[in-house]
Amino acid sequence: MSEKHLDKIISLCKRRGFVFPNSEIYGGLKASYDYGPMGVALKKSISDLWWKEMTQRHQNIVGIDSSIMVHPDVWKASGHVDNFNDPMTDNKDSKKRYRVDDLLSQQKDKVINTLCETLNVKHSNDDTIFESLAHMLLEKGKDGDGLLEKAGVIDPHSGSIGKWTTPTQFNLMFKTDAGPSEKSGKEIYLRPETAQGIFINYLLIQNSMRLKVPFGIAQIGKAFRNEIVARNFIFRTREFEQMEMQYFVNPKEDAKHVKEWKEKRFNFYIDRLGIDKSNLQFHQHGESELAHYAKDAYDIQYQFPFGWGEIEGIHNRTDFDLTQHEKLSGKNMTYFDATENEKYHPYIIETSCGLNRIFLMVLCDAYFEDTENERVVLKLPFELAPNKAVICPLVKKDGLPERAAKIFEELNKKYSCIYDEQGSIGKRYYRQDEAGTPFGITIDHQTLEDNTVTIRERDSMKQTRVNEDQILKLLK
Repeated sequence: MSEKHLDKIISLCKRRGFVFPNSEIYGGLKASYDYGPMGVALKKSISDLWWKEMTQRHQNIVGIDSSIMVHPDVWKASGHVDNFNDPMTDNKDSKKRYRVDDLLSQQKDKVINTLCETLNVKHSNDDTIFESLAHMLLEKGKDGDGLLEKAGVIDPHSGSIGKWTTPTQFNLMFKTDAGPSEKSGKEIYLRPETAQGIFINYLLIQNSMRLKVPFGIAQIGKAFRNEIVARNFIFRTREFEQMEMQYFVNPKEDAKHVKEWKEKRFNFYIDRLGIDKSNLQFHQHGESELAHYAKDAYDIQYQFPFGWGEIEGIHNRTDFDLTQHEKLSGKNMTYFDATENEKYHPYIIETSCGLNRIFLMVLCDAYFEDTENERVVLKLPFELAPNKAVICPLVKKDGLPERAAKIFEELNKKYSCIYDEQGSIGKRYYRQDEAGTPFGITIDHQTLEDNTVTIRERDSMKQTRVNEDQILKLLK
């Protein structure tokens, strides 16, 4: 796969109503996108499948919808105020700002080798080297001034060696004010993750729902991160949707539950979303990559056109969050385990994925260029396709549109369908192939005689004649 492949998907998204650039009539807002009619439907299909998988299929997992804005002390307790930072540097000439690890990832091997030698860092072939170097430069502070220049670090925008400022920490949380004015209001943050809303409510949920360890709390919601570098279409944006589940377990059984959720979540993408297994892999976090709260962490990665990218994290958060909230709030966060006859802070096994990234993965995996038939096909699974069938009268006369409209009305009660009578039948089919619609149903003059219709299957283009009262059964 290539970058060109991603450009084609971006073009298809705009052309077929999946994703639009935000504020396009005003020149656009960088790294901000709107989901069109088809995109909204696909996104909902994905999130519905995830919700069903997590809550309906697990009797010990319940849902929550917590607020985007919470008490500012929540972010002090969670460590986000002190630790949710990225090292950044500015080009003194162009005034352009870069995340240091991202800037280094765009440099030639020679530059990286020079920095590794200078900072006495062992070179590795994976992306963790860029993060390691960025943190080393941050630790050096003023002592590291000039090292980026000496190594020949190029500004990707200008193409010439930049004059770089000392790398400094940049907090990724968006600040706002709660109250009637900036002066009298309280400074708060838009949440950078949905997990804390679960932790601060865990006792209320556990008591009200009479839950026993192990149990989980699931949530789908918006999160906001003031990313220095937002790129690769909807892969990394400043506003995104997370689908998270926090699983509360006995600390003695944490490793067992990590293993269990790794397997369940990996299989979800293959079995439920139809993702090609060869495009998926696990990446275990090394010591330098682990978040401040994590004992162990794994990413499920997908091979996007731009390389391997994380779509979900499975993390052992230990009891970090509950003990931190207990310290700052003064509220006892322990759980009484009647079976063990003891109190403890449960360990938390987190499964956290980005809905926007999964959306992009589904499109990348489904995108297919059928050169033989000169068409583009989105091979979306039936369950995910925004429209399950397109209903087409062969011509716009002889009573065919009326008959087609009647069939459409009946089918649309059960499945989301679309009616199309514009252009030749071939063009109508190809339009819907590109939008991922699995079936084309054509009503012609024979329909008026014997009540049969032609059903065309998207991927194989195979056409079958069936009685109209058999359509629903066939789709099912």
